[in-house]
Amino acid sequence: MTPTTRPALPIPQLTAITTSRAPAAVGPYSQAVRVGDLLFVSGQLPLDPATGTFVEGGIGALTTQSLRNAEAILLEAGTTLSNVVKTTVLVADLADFAEVNAAYAAVFTGPVLPARAAYQVAALPMGARVEVELVAACPPPAAA
Repeated sequence: MTPTTRPALPIPQLTAITTSRAPAAVGPYSQAVRVGDLLFVSGQLPLDPATGTFVEGGIGALTTQSLRNAEAILLEAGTTLSNVVKTTVLVADLADFAEVNAAYAAVFTGPVLPARAAYQVAALPMGARVEVELVAACPPPAAA
C-alpha cells in the first residue's frame, strides 16, 4: 500500500507565553503556548508565584490558587477566563472533588462554561493535591 501524499498545511507560528505573575515552569516546558487564536496553558500547581511554595489552606484554596496562576498566564497572553474553552483538572484524591468543584464554580460563572475533564491521578509534581490546565481562545494579536 502506498501512502497518500497530501500538501502540507501552513502551520501558524508558535509563541511561548511567560509571566512572573505565575510560578515558573518546574520542568522543560512553557507556561503556555499560543498557536493561532488558541492558547494552551500548562498544568498549574497551587504555588505562590512569589515564593514557589504551596499556598496554605485546604483543597479549595489550593484549587483557587491553581486557577489564579492560570489566569495570570491568560492575562499575559491578552485573554481572560471567560474565553476558556476546555479545562483538565487533576486531583490526587477524588474524595476532594466536591471542594475542588466548588472553587472551580466560583471562578467559571459565565453562560457558557468550559468543557472539562477531571481525573484522579496517582501523584502530581512536587506532591501537589491539584493541578489545572486549560485551553483558551485568544483575540488576534495587536498589529505592530
